[in-house]
Amino acid sequence: MSLINTLAGMSVDLKTRMSHLKNITGGLSGPAIKPVALRMVWQVVKRVSIPVIGIGGIMNAEDALEFLILGAKAVQIGTANFINPRATLNIIDGIQNYLIDNKIEDINEIIGTFKS
Repeated sequence: MSLINTLAGMSVDLKTRMSHLKNITGGLSGPAIKPVALRMVWQVVKRVSIPVIGIGGIMNAEDALEFLILGAKAVQIGTANFINPRATLNIIDGIQNYLIDNKIEDINEIIGTFKS
């Protein structure tokens, strides 16, 4: 199961009183949705017995690690790749450095370790 992707949003032009977007509504993604994505992953992981993939606003290793600590078994990188084509590689390196710095041998040791 994957959580979450783009949320529907809109924007109003005050001068014309019309949408800034041709289709009236459009997608909101990237860092703006990360808090919603984290909450949803946390809630769903507690209720299902299948692996959850965390998606939404992951721009760096710290963001990815938050999803893993909440219980996501994997993460998906989207918007960050448009900004930096090496984003995924940088995130992998950052996660590896975190594991080394914290003397963690297996990434599974952090998955689902959130303390509420």
